[in-house]
Amino acid sequence: MSDGAREGGSAMALSGAGAWWSDPGLLVNGDPDHVWGLLDSGVGPGARLAAAVYRASAYVHRGATPGVRRQLLALDAARYGDRDLSARIGAVPVEGEPAARWGVDWATGSDVDARFRCGLTGHTGEVWAVATGVMDGRPVAVTGSEDESVRVWDLATREQVGEPLTGHDGAVLAVATGVVDGRTVAVTGSSDGTVRVWDLTTGKQVGEPLTGHTDWVLAVATGVVDGRPIAVTGSDDQTVRVWDLATREQVGEPLTGHDYAVLAVATGVVDGRPIAVTGSDDQTVRVWDLATREQVGEPLTGHDYAVLAVATGVVDGRTIAVTGSDDQTVRVWDLATGEQVGEPLTGHTGAVWAVATGVVDGRPVAVTGSYDDTVRVWDLATREQVGEPLTGHTGAVWAVATGVVDGRTIAVTGSDDQTVRVWDLATGEQVGEPLTGHTGAVWAVATGVVDGRTVAVTGSDDETVRVWDLVTREQVGEPLTGHDYAVWAVATGVVDGRPIAVTGSDDQTVRVWDLTTGKQVGEPLTGHTGDVRAVATGVVDGRPIAVTGSYDQTVRVWDLTTGKPVGEPLTGHTGGVRAVATGVVDGRTVAVTGSDDQTVRVWDLTTGKPVGEPLTGHTGGVRAVATGVVDGRTVAVTGSDDQTVRVWDLTTGKPVGEPLTGHTGGVRAVATGVMDGRPIAVTGSDDGTVRVWDLTTHRQTGPALTFPAPVKAVAVTPHNTHLTVAFGHDIAALSPH
Repeated sequence: MSDGAREGGSAMALSGAGAWWSDPGLLVNGDPDHVWGLLDSGVGPGARLAAAVYRASAYVHRGATPGVRRQLLALDAARYGDRDLSARIGAVPVEGEPAARWGVDWATGSDVDARFRCGLTGHTGEVWAVATGVMDGRPVAVTGSEDESVRVWDLATREQVGEPLTGHDGAVLAVATGVVDGRTVAVTGSSDGTVRVWDLTTGKQVGEPLTGHTDWVLAVATGVVDGRPIAVTGSDDQTVRVWDLATREQVGEPLTGHDYAVLAVATGVVDGRPIAVTGSDDQTVRVWDLATREQVGEPLTGHDYAVLAVATGVVDGRTIAVTGSDDQTVRVWDLATGEQVGEPLTGHTGAVWAVATGVVDGRPVAVTGSYDDTVRVWDLATREQVGEPLTGHTGAVWAVATGVVDGRTIAVTGSDDQTVRVWDLATGEQVGEPLTGHTGAVWAVATGVVDGRTVAVTGSDDETVRVWDLVTREQVGEPLTGHDYAVWAVATGVVDGRPIAVTGSDDQTVRVWDLTTGKQVGEPLTGHTGDVRAVATGVVDGRPIAVTGSYDQTVRVWDLTTGKPVGEPLTGHTGGVRAVATGVVDGRTVAVTGSDDQTVRVWDLTTGKPVGEPLTGHTGGVRAVATGVVDGRTVAVTGSDDQTVRVWDLTTGKPVGEPLTGHTGGVRAVATGVMDGRPIAVTGSDDGTVRVWDLTTHRQTGPALTFPAPVKAVAVTPHNTHLTVAFGHDIAALSPH
C-alpha cells in the first residue's frame, strides 16, 4: 500500500469525529459508509464545508473507486468555491492508480446546496411520484417511475429496501402511503389505468389491482373516513374515485364535475369532516366531502392554466390547500371559506408540478417542485419564500414529499433526471463561496480570446448567454439576453477584428454578440422554422460566416459582416440537424453536419453543394461533430445516441478505424485539440463522463472523468490549456497536470 493510501486508511481508524474534515486522504480513500457517519459530527465552517462537499455527489461515492471519488470530490470542492481543498483532494495518492491527469481549476456551483443530504439512484426512468411514511419504525420514501417500478428507500441509511415492486404495465404516476390493519401500505396509480396496493413490509402486492378508471391514474391520496382507511384517485378520465383499502372495493359512484383530467388529489379535515381536494386540467380546484361524496361549494378559481399539484395543511388552526399550476404560481386557499389567501406565490419560472406541506422550526411551510429544475420552500404564515431555491436536480422536479428523519424535517424530491434527492429543510446557512451563474441546464460551450483573455461562452436553458474568464474564474459582464427560449448552440469567431459569439436557440433565431462590448450585433438572423440546435463559424472567400443547423432539417449559411443569408438553405437531411462543424479540405471550406437521420453530411460552402455521399454507420442520431487534423489529413469526429464516437477522413469520405467505444450513454459533445503534441478528441456523454481519445492510436488516454450529471458540452481552449465541461447547470475548467 502506498504511503498516501495508508495515511488515508489510518486516518479513518484514528481520527475520530474531531478531525476527519481536515484529512482529504480520508475523504478519498475512506469507506464511504464510515465517512458518511462522520458528516454530522464536525463543528465549525471547515467541517460544514467538507460535509457539504462530500454530500454533493454522495450517491456516487459508495459505488465508485477511490480514483473516481478523488476526481468528484476535487470537482465538488471547486463548486463550493474552495480551490485549496480542491487541490489538496486532487493530490491525494490512490493505491494502484496514477496521479490525477487533470486538475480542476474552477467550477461554478449553481447546482450545489448545503441543504442537500443525499441522492438515491436506481430508477431507470423519470421519477414521477414520491411519498413518505414509516415502516417498522423506520422513515421511508416510496417512489414511482416511468420505468414502471415502485421503490422503497430507508431515509436513515440511504439504502433501497428490498427489490423494486413490479406489476404495473405502465409508468407509475402517483404514490401515497397509509396504514391498513396496522401495516404500512403504498397505493400507486399508473398509466395502465389501475390502482395497486402494496404491503411495504413484505414487498408484496395486496390483492388484485383496483380497476374502474378508464384512463391513466394521475393522482392518489390516502385518508380515513368513518374509521376506515381509504384511497382517493384522480384520472385522465375526468373522475375522482374513492376506494376502501380494507375491502379493496370502490366506495359509491365516481365523483364527477371536472371537465378535464384530474391531475392532483389531497385529503384533509375541515370542521371535523373528511375532505378531498382535487386539481384539474380545467384550471379549477374542487373540494369534496368524503362522507357524503358531494362537492363542497363552488370550484376554487384563479389559476390561469392547469392545476398540477395539491397539498393540504394547517395554518393558524385553519385547514388550507396549497396548489401549483402550469401558470408557474403557487396559491393558498382557506378551505373553510373557499377564498384564496393573499396573493399568488411567485418565483418559479416553469410549471409547478409538485407541492407538499410540513412544519420547520414550528412554522408551517410548503415545498414546491417545478419544471424549472428547482425546489422552493415557502413560509405559509408570511407567504414569503424561505431562503434560496434548492438546486441540484438537472431535470424537471415532478414530485415532492416531506417527512421527519432524526427529528429534522426533510423534503424528498423526484425528477426528470431519474434521481431522488433528500433535503434538510432546517439548514439555511451558506456553506463555502460557490460561484453561481446559469439557473438552467447548460447546453453549449465555446471558447475564444477577448482582449488577450481566454474565455468560455456558455448557452443555457435559462435563455441567457454568459462569458467566463477562464483564468480569474469570474463572469465577464452581465449575461447576454435577448433569446426567448433555451440557448442550445454557441460558437465563437472574429468579425472585423472583434471577437464575437454566435448563438442558436429554440426561439428559431440566430444572434451575434460582440464579446468586447457585451452587446448584440444587429438584428437576429431569421429564416429557420424550427429550433436552432447547432452553430459553427468559419471563413469562406475571406469573409466570416456562420453555419447553423435546425430541427427544420436545413443547414443555413450566414455572412457575419452583412448579417444576410448566403445562398439557399442546404437540404438533404431527413431529420433535425443537431451538429455542425467547419473545416478545410483540399483548400476548400466545408461544413460537416450531423442529424437525427443518423447520417453525417459534408457540404462545400463555396458552391453550397454536398460533397460525396452521406457518411453512414451510426445507428442513432448524430448529436455532436468536430473537425481536426491527423497526420496532415482533415478528419471529422462524431458522437451519437448509439453511444459511439466515429472518426471520418473527409478527403475520402471513409471511416478511420473502428468506432471508439466506452461511453454507456448517448454522446452529446465532441471537441478536438492537441495534448502533448498529439491530436486528441474529447467527448462528453449522458453517462456523466468525459473521455479523451488519441486520434493517432484511436485509444482512450487515461481514465474517464466522472461528473455528477450528464455532460452536455465540452470545449478545448485555442491554446489547448484548458478543457471546459458543461454538466447540469454548472461548468468546470480543467487543465492537464
